[in-house]
Amino acid sequence: MNQSTPVDLTPWKEYEKILFRFFFIYFLIQVLPLDWSYLANLFSFGWLGLHYGDIFHLTRYSPKLFTADDSFYNWAIAALVALIGVAVWTVADQRSKEYNKLYFWLRVLVRYRLAIGIIGYGMIKLFPLQAPFPSISNLNTHYGDLSSWKIFSMSLGIVPGYQSFLGLVEIVAGLLLLYRKTATIGAFIIAIFTGNVFMSNLAYEGGEHVYSLYLISLALFILAYDAIGLYRLFGEEKAVVPKRYNPVFTAAWQQTGRYAAKAAFLLFFVVVYGFTTYSGAREDRYQFPNTPGLAGAAGIYDVAEFSINNQVLPHSATDPVRWKDVVFEEWATISIRSNRPVSLEHALVEQVAAKDEERIYELAGSAGRHYYQYSIDTQQNKLLLQNKNINYAGEKLVFQFTRTSKDQIVLNGVSERNDSLHVVLNRIPKKYLLIEAEKGRNKPIKL
Repeated sequence: MNQSTPVDLTPWKEYEKILFRFFFIYFLIQVLPLDWSYLANLFSFGWLGLHYGDIFHLTRYSPKLFTADDSFYNWAIAALVALIGVAVWTVADQRSKEYNKLYFWLRVLVRYRLAIGIIGYGMIKLFPLQAPFPSISNLNTHYGDLSSWKIFSMSLGIVPGYQSFLGLVEIVAGLLLLYRKTATIGAFIIAIFTGNVFMSNLAYEGGEHVYSLYLISLALFILAYDAIGLYRLFGEEKAVVPKRYNPVFTAAWQQTGRYAAKAAFLLFFVVVYGFTTYSGAREDRYQFPNTPGLAGAAGIYDVAEFSINNQVLPHSATDPVRWKDVVFEEWATISIRSNRPVSLEHALVEQVAAKDEERIYELAGSAGRHYYQYSIDTQQNKLLLQNKNINYAGEKLVFQFTRTSKDQIVLNGVSERNDSLHVVLNRIPKKYLLIEAEKGRNKPIKL
């Protein structure tokens, strides 16, 4: 197999060869899945019943060489290894005049790695899953009790059409990377688009700034190939001959294998991933729990009566014990608003959690409310509550509940401190401008 026929065999300058050796080793470390835990996860999937979250986690790989989290320390380790590799390579290889062939295949690896990463996020935006419409609890949380990141995410969640557009841009850019003639265009779109993601993570205190900069670095590497030519064309307005280095596949199976590999990539990361994400958007929206809540109970409730240890506590704006209001979600979550302080939990790095107890988006970045996952004992009419916040992992409440009417729930039970509680909840017939506006587009809104 004559792998390639270079257009230009001009020897490279010495500094160009040294720079290439560094970036060759560095980007191999950055794009190849060298993490054994990643490979273990790859072989542990139920391939006959793939969940879109499994594929998303495949797409979101970044090397973990120093810490288990995304960190620039991992980049530093990769750079250090690359520097050592440059020294060894430079001493061992005194004969090579250029590295056109290696450069070509490195760009292929980086192009496809970047395509996987950007399509991974594009799909969960196209079928708006990443930033869901705010829950009832979120809609009834004071603006000042929300973190900057949560406000940003909710702002995106109320415009699913715009979120889908952003996802479409990412997917199109990722597909452009799969073809050499359009790879530079795709990389340019990603550098601009993901640059905005990077800045928004810094501005809104998100946790994806390291990973977004990782994707930007891959895009810039791809752009560097045509950077000088683009400058001469647009900056100096001179005629430019595009760089071309085309591999030549002499055997029929080599050409067939090339097309088969690209077809397999498209089938898995576009068709299969797209279908499973579409199904998930209809049946399993990963940011919120899946377990149904108490039937017909969803809504916000005023705390009409509140007694602790048979002592009635009146309405109070400052009492840290008395509840102010309670929200029953459509799923099995109850949130309670009071003056009791909340130690914030954050979910800044995208994780498609499979278990309900791991789906903490509703409480992440939100103070003012305590969130409880609950189960229902239908035989004894009991609600068993568990605080979802990791900072209150041992907090459990047990209530006997009575549905005196469709809009009233009476709770009798014990608190986390074993104090007896008697609570009467009256549902508030509240309407939300965001929801009513969606229902009656271009019509007058009455609240």
